[in-house]
Formats: sequence, structure tokens, C-alpha cells
Amino acid sequence: MGNNLDALTTVFTEFYYWVTVVFMFLIHVGFCMYEVGVSRRRNHMHTLMKNTMVIPTIGITFYLFGWWVYTAFINGPGITGPMNWEAAAASLPWSQTMGPNLQDHITGVFWAAFLLFSWTTASIVSGSIIERMRSGAFWIIAVLVGSFLWILDASWGWHPNGWMVKVLGYHDAYASGVVHAIAGGAALAALIVLGPRIGKFAADGTPRDIPPQNPWLVTIGIFLIYTGFWGFYAACNIPIISPEAIGGQITGATWTATTIYFTPTSLSAITFNFILALCGGMLAVYIISDGDAFWTYSGGLAGVIAASAGNDLYHPVQAFFIGAITPCIAYKMHYYVERVFKIDDAVGAVAVHGYCGFMGVVIAGFLLWGAPSSPYEGYAAISPWGNFVGAVIMFALGFVPVLIVARLLDAAGLLRVPREVELLGLDYKSHAAYEEAVAAVQQAEKNAA
Repeated sequence: MGNNLDALTTVFTEFYYWVTVVFMFLIHVGFCMYEVGVSRRRNHMHTLMKNTMVIPTIGITFYLFGWWVYTAFINGPGITGPMNWEAAAASLPWSQTMGPNLQDHITGVFWAAFLLFSWTTASIVSGSIIERMRSGAFWIIAVLVGSFLWILDASWGWHPNGWMVKVLGYHDAYASGVVHAIAGGAALAALIVLGPRIGKFAADGTPRDIPPQNPWLVTIGIFLIYTGFWGFYAACNIPIISPEAIGGQITGATWTATTIYFTPTSLSAITFNFILALCGGMLAVYIISDGDAFWTYSGGLAGVIAASAGNDLYHPVQAFFIGAITPCIAYKMHYYVERVFKIDDAVGAVAVHGYCGFMGVVIAGFLLWGAPSSPYEGYAAISPWGNFVGAVIMFALGFVPVLIVARLLDAAGLLRVPREVELLGLDYKSHAAYEEAVAAVQQAEKNAA
């Protein structure tokens, strides 16, 4: 009976993660539609293909080394122990578990769930830099963020034995910081080096509005992201586990679902919180933006991101108010940073993901203060200090490396497309068409002079 129960649990878990991967793929579909809807017509194909090719570039590199990082670096840079070489060996591409091993029903679907998180993290950066970054430069940054940086911070703060969980009591159940803060930090760094789109700012520095070009694509794209985000929430859970498997210290005597930290939760509980946070963000930003459709949709997404760190433990009313207030702050910060620092974030990704993700982690530290971060004895409890330090680490881990790489690419002339191409559009494919476009712009400038 025990063997049959174990087999049934394994098959259920395998199918559970497989379904979440399918749902999460809609996030990437949504990002593609959303970014094309925001971009101008002359840049549609470049925008689409830039994000589409995230799939193979990160898919291959995450298989080769990204998944290995998750297990190898759980102890951080020597903070709670040495490199986890032995356990990480099972995640190397030539390992038996990384292939068609019929005795292993879990590794492939669990790897795929994390891969979808990787695509999402890179796609967040993708939207912010549209209409001016070279595709190759973006793919380099995407691999850095998607196959190394985000999975490194997941190893530290989203692994049940990660050093941030042990030492800081870091709690971020549905990845406010682990995915969104790090992506927001990376996007901000790229934008600082890349600079604004031509025409975004007037001669006196006043920002000009460049509205979405296809509201229908934006609407459908963000609604697909909402849908995929539900799958994301489910993929952040362990669907069923026995109390004996984790010591029986928190879950009691009943088989249960847990978060990535093995703390108990349920799909019912997080569904309440997901929907209330979504509603809070949409309603509040609709009011503060005077009914702006783009920001209303983004506000819903921002609300969910802000509440995600603690949505395994929040009451739905808490999720609602966090989801309502935090996006309003991020909305104001977006326009302040744009006006003062001349940062041209085409889709508000730094605000929606970066600011809301950061604030969401910090808020969780206060509201969940004293709650256990883990079922294991000796681990630090959740605290404002631990989550604040964790939020800083997450944002900085995206910001600093991407800033360095972007500056190197810029110094080599590989970051931004030529001015002539940006003016006429990035969809020119042939060398002859490119030369013709450059000549046309140069002639126009001569005529104007």
C-alpha cells in the first residue's frame, strides 16, 4: 500500500508540474504580444524576435549550467558551508537525471518549471529596452540574468536550505524578490547605460509620452500574463508531501501542500490572495492614473508582484491593501525617475517588477515578523531586517552585474543600434536595406540643414 501511495504521489506531482509549465508558457506568449503592442510598427518584428529567441538561448544554457547553479551555491560564498559539489553533480547535463531516465519522474518537469521562471525574468528586462538595443546584446544580458543571476539568488533565498533562509529567515514564497526585484534591477542597469529612445525627451528635458501602438495586443498580452502567473503560483508549491519527509515540525499529521520552503499552504489560500491583490492593484492604479488603460493593467500585475512574497501567509484583506498601495507608490516613482534621471523605461518594468518586488519583500518582513521561515530547527525566523537585507541583495544582484556587462558592450559598440536605424526602424533585415536607410536619413539631415 505504501509503495502504491508513493507511486501515486509521484505521478500526481509529475503531472502537476507539467500542467504548471504549460500554463506558465502563456506568460511568454503574453510578453511577446504586450511588447509588440507597445512598440511602434517599424520595430514590431525586431521586438518580437528579440523576445522569442529568449526561448532557445536560455533554454540551452539553463540545461547546460543554469540548473546546476541552483543546487551548487545554496551555501552562498562560503557563508554556511562550502560549494555543494556532490549534490549539484546530479544537475550536470551528462547526469542520468538530466535525460530520459524512466525511474525519475520529477527532475524534468521541475527543471522546466524553473526554466519558465528564467524566461520570465529575462522577458521583464526585454520590455524595458525595446526599440533601441541590439538583439545580440539583449541575448547576452538575457543569458546572464536568466541562466545565472536569477537562479543564483534562487539558490540563496528560494531553496529550502539556502543560506539566506537559514541565516536571515528570508521569506519570498512567490518570488517578489527572487524573480521580480532582480529583473527590475537588471532592467534599470541596462537602461542607465542604453539611454532613452530618440525623441523621448524634449530639448529642455521634458519627457514626451510614447503611448502603446496597439492597445488590443497590450490588453490581451497582459491578461495572458495574469493567466500564466496563476500557473507560476502553483509551480512555486510542492503539491503534496508527507510530514515525515520534512520532520513533522510544522505540517502536523496530515499530508499537505507546501511552499518552496516546505512551509504549509494550499492552492485555495493563495487563490484568494492572488485575486485580491490583482483587484487591489487594478482598482487603485485606475484611480491614481485617471483611468489610463496601460497603467491599470500594469497595476494589477504590480499588485500581485507586491503581495507575492507573503501570499502564502497573508489574509486576503492584507493582500488587497498591499496590492493596492504598493503599485501606486511604484507608479509615482516611475514618473519621478523618468523626469529627474531621464530613464526611458518603455513598459514601466522597473516600477512594476523592480520597485514592487523590492517593496513586497520588505513589507513581508514586517507583516510576517516572527513566523517560521522553515520547518527545520535552527533556521532564523522571518524578520524586517532579514527581508530588507534580502531585498537589497536581490535588486543588487540584478543591477551590478548587468551594469558592468552593459558598459562593456557599449564600449565595444555592441549595445545600441545606430541612430539611423533607430529613426527608420529596426526591422531592416538586409545589408542593402540598411545602407539605403542610412543614406536616406543622412540626405534628409542635409536637406534640413
